[in-house]
Amino acid sequence: MRKKSPKLYGMLAGLAILQGVIHQGIVYPNWKENYAPLSGGDMQGLSADQLLFAFAGFRELIAGILWVRADSFFDEGNFDAILPIVRLVTKLDPHQIDVFATGMWHIAYNFTDEGSRSDRRYVPSAVALGAEGAKANPETYELFYETGWLYYHKIEDDYPEAVKWFREAMKRKDVITARKNILNNVYQRNGQVEEAAEYMYGNLEAAKLKQKSNLEFSARQNRDTIENNFDNHLVRMAQRGFFAQKGGYYDQFEYDTKPPFDVGFSARVTAIDAKRIKVEGTWNVLPVGTRVRIVLRDANYPSATPGGMVWNQGAAVNLDPPKELTFMQDQLFVKNQRFSRVIDLSRDPNMYPFTTDKYVVEFFYSPRQAPAYIQDKFGWNGEGMTDKNFLNTDIRPGQRVVYTKMELTKDQILRRGEWSTRVPVVQTSNFAGFGSKQLDGDVIKVPGILSSP
Repeated sequence: MRKKSPKLYGMLAGLAILQGVIHQGIVYPNWKENYAPLSGGDMQGLSADQLLFAFAGFRELIAGILWVRADSFFDEGNFDAILPIVRLVTKLDPHQIDVFATGMWHIAYNFTDEGSRSDRRYVPSAVALGAEGAKANPETYELFYETGWLYYHKIEDDYPEAVKWFREAMKRKDVITARKNILNNVYQRNGQVEEAAEYMYGNLEAAKLKQKSNLEFSARQNRDTIENNFDNHLVRMAQRGFFAQKGGYYDQFEYDTKPPFDVGFSARVTAIDAKRIKVEGTWNVLPVGTRVRIVLRDANYPSATPGGMVWNQGAAVNLDPPKELTFMQDQLFVKNQRFSRVIDLSRDPNMYPFTTDKYVVEFFYSPRQAPAYIQDKFGWNGEGMTDKNFLNTDIRPGQRVVYTKMELTKDQILRRGEWSTRVPVVQTSNFAGFGSKQLDGDVIKVPGILSSP
């Protein structure tokens, strides 16, 4: 038998060692940084052929193919089919920024009931997806901005989180000028009035410098817009008594927020049919612009807070929300000092399964979501607003809000048992009907809110 050369074994051993060095020093670090699944993630859901392509180095290719397929599902309105594709694409290629952004929007906005109300049970998943995408792409502002936008526009409540995400977005070098101005609005929604002024002043100085070297109309327009917003903000700080409060002389002079205006809130909820409720109430504010939040949820909803829920529920992206729980949120539009609305939840059993025995109906109002002309009287934090029955200073730190809740049972909502022939009605103790507030037709009175009531 012919003996193999020792030199051949030596060459093979050398090649094996070289391969190991290249793998550990170059291939593996590159794979880990650019292609590995995110921390805590997995590859569950991939078929055998998809796994083969993925481990063969075709992750980006298969991610692109899957996303093209998702586009057809968008066109067909098959929204449920898009969720697993979003998850697979972001796992295969965590640098697909558009997929993260589109997925967040799709999850938070596209799952709606017959009344166009979003399924709020999905919103924590959209928040988690945005956080995951931002972590995987820290060099760009985009996913920090998109996550902040969810808190600012969709959630409309947890403004400290909105501030956090938008501030991170503004630290990135690629943030475009048109998107920088939103942070001053977010600061105001969070009650950080002085920070908003300082931020606008900094943006104004930067816009002035840019205009000197850029003679295009857009540069001048941006500078004029920021200056106008800054001037309006300073005037409002003065007229609403912000400087006086800070200086300790608020009680010595008249301001638009004095005296606090009693909004006169009351409400009644009637279960007019199975899963159909009529909501009525009063609001002693004539100008149009008030929207009172209503929430109907399980009494023991695990992440509920007064008038909302904990939207940041951890890093895990769970695309299968708690299907056995019910959480409905809507806005009640006030016209002529009253609101009246029939909310039909009977057509969407998947969103509103009503599986538990007890439920609460919550009413919540914060001036921070109000338009500027309402805030001119109520102030940023509700200092110009009061309610002798339902003013609350505890559930939102630093704010004066209106809040109350009522209880309903499953039998009442479904109109069964003893309630099949009796009409369930729950109401605040001060609800006395509409009286003179009942107006015919669609006529709307629009006085100034600073006028005498």
